[in-house]
Amino acid sequence: MDPHLLRTFVTVARCGSFSEAARALGYTQSAVSQHIAALENDLGAILLLRRPVAPTDVGIRLLEHAGPLLLRLDAARADIARLTAAPAAHIVIGASPLALNPQFTRTLADLRQTQPRLRVTVRVLGREAIPREVATATLDLGLIDGMTAPSDPLHLADVGPLTATAIAEQPLAVALPAQHPLSRRANLRLADLADARWIDAPGTAISLAQLRTASGSDGYRASLRYEGTDLRGLIALIAAEHGLALLPQPSIDGLPGINAVPLSAPRLVHRTEALYSSTLDGPPALLAAAFTATTK
Repeated sequence: MDPHLLRTFVTVARCGSFSEAARALGYTQSAVSQHIAALENDLGAILLLRRPVAPTDVGIRLLEHAGPLLLRLDAARADIARLTAAPAAHIVIGASPLALNPQFTRTLADLRQTQPRLRVTVRVLGREAIPREVATATLDLGLIDGMTAPSDPLHLADVGPLTATAIAEQPLAVALPAQHPLSRRANLRLADLADARWIDAPGTAISLAQLRTASGSDGYRASLRYEGTDLRGLIALIAAEHGLALLPQPSIDGLPGINAVPLSAPRLVHRTEALYSSTLDGPPALLAAAFTATTK
């Protein structure tokens, strides 16, 4: 299966138009039509309805395979580029909002002392984007966080041969408004909060989908959804009694307007990992090695 034809198919399906796909890819509309016809001939199946343009049942199944296949091809190209490129003088680091913890900032500061001319860019991204961006070398290194059992690795998407190194594990706490009747408790069980009013903030806090999975309950329904990545905005909503959120305790201890009550059961922690390719060279490799050294 020709990956160029597959990429054209994915673009047409996404755009819902041969002409729009041609503009997006920089091809003529005739070339796009030829690509689709060639792919359909190769597979012996009709992949797209023409009027209106939409994937057939077979096309829908191919789309399920196409994303991971194209991502792994991009990741392979990026890996080869890392092996043949000159060492970088500029590191691009992607981090999910709660992954920029003190361990990371100290390690980065130590590296910059030994590499005073090193330029660093830090991008705050969603958790789902980071493995993909590291695999395709858009990022030199990623920092990703999430909820897991103590000492267990995060469950990340399989996007290529990447290395994950634990940076920190922190206790989790329920963030409640200071006036909430449970805010003075010594600790809380997650199961006791299934019917509480929650804020779903998947880009910042532990998502409600994860809470449902961890507790085996279909509760934890959102009274409000927060799609930002700014922790201060989420804290303001909690303090104003719009709902609760589960967060790493050190990030919310002592903040005005809320109380952080430790989670006692189930045994879960907030874990941060560094994600990178083993083919790194130069300063990015030194930074990855520094993370590995701090966890031994």
